[in-house]
Amino acid sequence: MTNSTSEQAAQSIPVVDLKSLPKVSLHDHLDGGLRPETIIELAAANSHVLPTTDPEELRSWFVEQASSGSLVSYLETFEHTVALMQTHSALVRVAREFVEDLAEDGVVYGEVRWAPEQHLRAGLSLDEAVEAVQLGLEEGMDAVDGAGGYIEVGQIVTAMRHADRGAEIAQLAVRHRDNGVVGFDIAGAEEGFLPSRFAEAFTYLAENNFPATVHAGEGAGLDSIQDALVHGRALRLGHGVRIAEDIHLDVQEEDGHDVGTVTLGDLAQWVRDRQIPLELCPSSNLQTGAIAAFGTTIAEHPIDLLHQLGFNITVNTDNRLMSGTTLTQEFGLLVETFGYGLDTVLELTLNAVHATFLPIEAREHLADFIIEHFEDAMDEMEDFEDSDDFEGFDGSEGFEADDDEIDD
Repeated sequence: MTNSTSEQAAQSIPVVDLKSLPKVSLHDHLDGGLRPETIIELAAANSHVLPTTDPEELRSWFVEQASSGSLVSYLETFEHTVALMQTHSALVRVAREFVEDLAEDGVVYGEVRWAPEQHLRAGLSLDEAVEAVQLGLEEGMDAVDGAGGYIEVGQIVTAMRHADRGAEIAQLAVRHRDNGVVGFDIAGAEEGFLPSRFAEAFTYLAENNFPATVHAGEGAGLDSIQDALVHGRALRLGHGVRIAEDIHLDVQEEDGHDVGTVTLGDLAQWVRDRQIPLELCPSSNLQTGAIAAFGTTIAEHPIDLLHQLGFNITVNTDNRLMSGTTLTQEFGLLVETFGYGLDTVLELTLNAVHATFLPIEAREHLADFIIEHFEDAMDEMEDFEDSDDFEGFDGSEGFEADDDEIDD
């Protein structure tokens, strides 16, 4: 097929818009998802000094500052956003806009995590802070519904690793389990702050049958993951990307060819065999240096290795503002880099569905909803089977499937 013929054929092939596909977001921080315009307005009202008051320049500043290769430096950017989320009205607004932005990106179910203990400077109590965020989430969901869309969002209440309020925050989460709070987490600087410091909190959660995800395997390695599973009783691993450091590749020459053998360490074997969900955040992992042992590009990210080896991976954004990303863009990076098709995107999305902290009946309903929409997209493409026609993909806009990636 000539180039001109290829170009003409490609123009006739329907391109699936990644943004239009239903998605599930499990790892997304409230204080990392503010709109630059909102930051500027809140800063003006609170006499808070920003690096710039130009929305696009501010957007770029957050991404540049967060791309230092250090988790500690990455977290310093939150000094601005957290400072502006100290009142009832600010929390309501940020939460409402958070939901609206997720829905705009095609997210139909999300779990937003945040640390109430960081939002008490203006006199709010822990309970008042949770209630304010819940009000904002509900306003956002109502607005999306009123515009003809659909989204559900629950709170994951987080305790900060460097503080000593774990038990108090765990009790807060359980206290609001019937008011929108669906899970518990610990976050912040990981190195030197093992989940075992919060043993009392995690025991309380277990005794009250309340689920926990734990940040582990991002800023620290295998010991942190092990501790999250043992002492944190983690049902999911926040990031967890450094589990790949427990995967060993041995390459030997046989008959003139290099033959590789993959061996999983005991911890990696445990995580893989028990299908413990990994909340992977590709762009963020590059910014914080979480994958430094493997490289500095998306192509070197171990997410594809983990996928091929059968780990239960999910795709997430972490902090949309700091990474300058959306869930659509994260999937687009994987599609463009690893050649993922509709079936793989659906598989990863369903992984997220089944890893949510929803009741099983709700998970099954959500899975059916998502499968139906993906099948509609697949039906639109099943007549186009020449993989030579799938060139020039732009991961930020959409992607095309080849004949090996369509379920009849």
